[in-house]
Amino acid sequence: MSPSPPEPVIVMGASAGGVSAILELAPALPRDFPAPILFVQHIGAHPSELWKLVSARGPNAAVAASDGDVPRPGTIHIAPPDQHMLLDGPVIRLSRGPKEHHARPAIDPLFRSAALDYGPRAIGVLLTGMLDDGSAGLRAIKDCGGTAVVQDPADAHAPSMPRSALACVDADHVVPLVALAPLLYKLASRPATRGDAIATPEPPYAPDALGREHAVSTGHKGMENLMAIASPTPFTCPECGGVLFELDDKRPVRLRCHNGHAFSLRSLAHLQEVASDAALCTSLRVLQEKQAVLRRLAQAQHAVSPKNAQDALREADAIADLCSAVRRLIKHVPGA
Repeated sequence: MSPSPPEPVIVMGASAGGVSAILELAPALPRDFPAPILFVQHIGAHPSELWKLVSARGPNAAVAASDGDVPRPGTIHIAPPDQHMLLDGPVIRLSRGPKEHHARPAIDPLFRSAALDYGPRAIGVLLTGMLDDGSAGLRAIKDCGGTAVVQDPADAHAPSMPRSALACVDADHVVPLVALAPLLYKLASRPATRGDAIATPEPPYAPDALGREHAVSTGHKGMENLMAIASPTPFTCPECGGVLFELDDKRPVRLRCHNGHAFSLRSLAHLQEVASDAALCTSLRVLQEKQAVLRRLAQAQHAVSPKNAQDALREADAIADLCSAVRRLIKHVPGA
């Protein structure tokens, strides 16, 4: 590989409020911005033409990232729906790999790949959002000598994601959105130093655990690498039902299954709330149907066997009480 330092890359992520944030940031960036920007917005599998909206704001072009693209200075590459966007040396890779924090595209995979391949020339930016995707990835960038930038939580539409990052990352810059464009221009324009040079595809400054986790997320020797950096827990993966392993790195505490699905404690708790609500709603439906069947049975048995009819009605009344109890539980499930 070339001994000369690589150009910097800016990787950026957001969830709730992120569309408004990138639409405000894009026109504030100087024309011919000196570094490529790779942006992940939590959009799931929903069709999106966010790149068109961002490009229309100018002055720099925005594109929907494609597999094999070479990141270009002055271009905002936006992750497409239902695919993780990764950096693989000098090119962009798209992957329908395992979801992280129940999201695809997710922020952590992009940030990890930037940390591994760009090291000190990676600039990670975490914007508005819910929960804590991006916190671990931003810390990976810091661990590899890169720069961590976080939107001021007081300025964010959804402050949870920036707050979570600040709880586990010693950010280099915490700024409101209005101050972000000039800061990024300054950071991207810094001259490279000898210490920024990258000599190998997996730089020596990258922690071994980071490389192993990236391998798990991309499907390379998942169990072998996971066992080296994590310990099994009694919890199961809400995506596939496999055993969850708790990673040895506790800032933040995170869990993975051997298929690569990843969660923070907060995102796992959120998914368990959703699952609890769904399970209770299913239980309520089954109980209501059973109650209706028993009452219909009582009607059918009334003339033939009054005793059986009374027994069916008593059971139906008992199930009605159970239905009321389940409804109360549903009302008290957080987030239901």
